[in-house]
Amino acid sequence: MAITFRQLQVFVAVARERTLTAAAATLFLTKPAVSIALAELEKQCGRTLFDRHRNRLYLNDQGRRLLPMADELLARGEAIEQLFDNNALGGHLHIGASYTIGHQLLPTLLRDFRLETGHRNQQITIANSAAICEALETFELDIGMIEGRAAGARFHVLPWRHDRMLIAASHDHPLAKQGRVEIDRLAEFGWLLREPGSGTREQFMRFIAPRLPQWELSLEINSAEAIVNAAAAGLGLTCLSELEAYHALKDGRLVEIELDLEMTREFSLVLHHAKYRSPLIERFAEFCLAQEEIADSCRIEAG
Repeated sequence: MAITFRQLQVFVAVARERTLTAAAATLFLTKPAVSIALAELEKQCGRTLFDRHRNRLYLNDQGRRLLPMADELLARGEAIEQLFDNNALGGHLHIGASYTIGHQLLPTLLRDFRLETGHRNQQITIANSAAICEALETFELDIGMIEGRAAGARFHVLPWRHDRMLIAASHDHPLAKQGRVEIDRLAEFGWLLREPGSGTREQFMRFIAPRLPQWELSLEINSAEAIVNAAAAGLGLTCLSELEAYHALKDGRLVEIELDLEMTREFSLVLHHAKYRSPLIERFAEFCLAQEEIADSCRIEAG
């Protein structure tokens, strides 16, 4: 069996993109070239690696067995190419981040990582926590940074840092100037919420919904910024991260509704247990964890 790197590159690209056309575009190849390379790989393996359905290709059991090994071989090949480069840390890093992390934490974190390591070759995907985990499943991402829960033994989850959740509304909302509010009063008003699958929606369903006799969804939006603006416009109450609400609270567009309830959630770094962890992936994970230790130290000293 003489499997080539090109065949493995095609296989991994098709696994990620799920169509020959999209895989060809990412590899700068023609669609027929991708089709031939995949057919040759399956012939050499003696079995199909994908299930075909309506022009889309989905990994079957054999393909899922091959994917971690193919991904590792390609990663090690890239490491060999970088071995004698002047840069101490080489390779491409594809980071997936949920919205709050991607918008509020990752830009500064990535800036500091670049300054410390000199590494510049990163790609970022921002989506809700569920979508990030789905992308980790097919090895589209090297590492995920999520605000929800990563279920299943297939993931290695590293607790990272904590985030406070709060209830907010416009400055002229009926609850805005009443001091501490009984939680059951929140049932009187409509809610502006993120979509199912987001870490923020998960926290609402965990902390708030079970404590209300009933609640009404006024508007569902898949953007934290849009939810902040909708709440500031008086369209309803919202449950969101203190990080997302910070500027709107500071400039008075939003007011926190005080409750006798502490709501915190944990941000996590997530890796697929079968994915090869290159020195670059390990270094980025270690850097993130170290930054949180530094932040904790500063909070202790400030206290």
